[in-house]
Amino acid sequence: MNRLLFGLMFAMIQPAVSAVADQPAAQVAKRIDKLLTSELAVSPGEPAPRTSDATYLRRVYLDLTGDIPTPEEITAFVLDPALDKRDRIVRTLLDKPQYGQNWARYWRDVILYRRIEERAVLVSNPLVTKLTKDLNDNKPWSEIASEFITAEGDVQNNGATAVIMAQEGRTEETTAEMARIFLGIQIQCAQCHDHPWDSWKREQFHELAAFFPRLGVRPVLTPTRRSFMVYSSDQPERRRMMMAAADKPRAEAEHYMPDLEKPDERGTRTQPKFFLTGATLPFGTSDAERRGQLAEWFTENEWFATAVVNRLWAELVGAGFYNPIDDIGPDRESIAPETIKMLSNQFARNGYDLKWLLRTICATEAYQRQARPRSETGKPNFAANVAQPLRGDQLFNALLTALDFDEPVRGAIGGRGEFKAYGGQATPRVLFNATFGFDPSNDREGVSASIPQSLALMNTAQINQAISSSQSLPKRLLERFGDDDDAIIEELYLRCLSREPTTEERTAALDYLAYVPVRKEAVEDLTWALVNCSEFSHRR
Repeated sequence: MNRLLFGLMFAMIQPAVSAVADQPAAQVAKRIDKLLTSELAVSPGEPAPRTSDATYLRRVYLDLTGDIPTPEEITAFVLDPALDKRDRIVRTLLDKPQYGQNWARYWRDVILYRRIEERAVLVSNPLVTKLTKDLNDNKPWSEIASEFITAEGDVQNNGATAVIMAQEGRTEETTAEMARIFLGIQIQCAQCHDHPWDSWKREQFHELAAFFPRLGVRPVLTPTRRSFMVYSSDQPERRRMMMAAADKPRAEAEHYMPDLEKPDERGTRTQPKFFLTGATLPFGTSDAERRGQLAEWFTENEWFATAVVNRLWAELVGAGFYNPIDDIGPDRESIAPETIKMLSNQFARNGYDLKWLLRTICATEAYQRQARPRSETGKPNFAANVAQPLRGDQLFNALLTALDFDEPVRGAIGGRGEFKAYGGQATPRVLFNATFGFDPSNDREGVSASIPQSLALMNTAQINQAISSSQSLPKRLLERFGDDDDAIIEELYLRCLSREPTTEERTAALDYLAYVPVRKEAVEDLTWALVNCSEFSHRR
């Protein structure tokens, strides 16, 4: 009864928000659903039905803030009779500081999982700090991307240096990652030969690389601090302590395309040229002008908007319009070309507003449908949402919220204290990510549970303490609900899975609590089982 009263009161005091502000997003969402139905020939009776309010709430919490709702928030949302409550909760979550932090950690993983320099973990915390502020301030994605393309400075002071630092400032590797992350195009396959599947020529890759030859990364050493500096130099014969493929120092102010038949020779001097439009800069252009102009050409190009729209759609709906999500381009086939073209154009017209984009996707029926397994053909048609495994940070947050304990600042949760862990510091979150994290650019079909992950959940001291100590969640539930086993079971399901138990689950849990002689141990076992089930580690 107390929970019902709380829920009703919470629903009544929610702030009234004008629907006018959301009209553009809502209108675009309706057009998306209509276009998808037309393009994919989905009959009205074929799509999965809308998911329940409780499942939707857990889904949108995880997608936008990287955490799960509390039992009180679930009850309030489910009991709220307002027809626009889903739109309102999206706006509310996008205004939370956890929104920026969640997506900052997502982009950290996109950038750093494919690093070639292990010491690039030094830029992890500055990167998350920068992006958290940028995203919460709703800085346009075009401005954020431009800062990464043009970045320089101490990597521990400027998180925007992350892409360059992750690739050690190497010309070819930096070129490939800039194109992959911000345009969704993997032109690196044309580095040594014409692209085997796309129309990109080898010259086009090296013309793009000609925007980055004046970059370098060097160590910064002081008696009290070690770091790295991303720097540029316009000296005609500057020397960077960077090794080429042939392990020889490079000394170029311009980029030279290697001669594959004569690898010991310098190669052909290559003019900066943007492969998507043919726009060029003259030899001798300064580094600042090269990268500044390239940032403009990147962010003005249609594939810039398409790349982030495709990526975020895939993250929220479960599959992209293009798959893999970071291998798109004019030679690739989209599942629904008219739909993504329309959404990408609208995103650009709305000033590359990421909150607008997320609000629009969350308003679509495609996002709000029940989750279904991926199509057997491997070509999902968006007739249902698709369950997604939680990223390491999301799973870590879910454990903290479900078990109601504060984030530990020391000790180990899974993994080992290697440089694989972001930041090079063996904090529990860092080590948890070393065990449970994955590259978010990869197909989620390839993300599966492992023995180290199971062992980490079973044997971690902090998790065991949160479940079995004198101040644990089970102990507090027993004190709160006394002999009311049904209330304890409902509370645990709401805390861990954001829903009430089914009739079968409730019966099985009651039978188990009655079977185990020590009631506290039975509640602990039930808690442990819920946080270790696949439903907990996925968002549906």
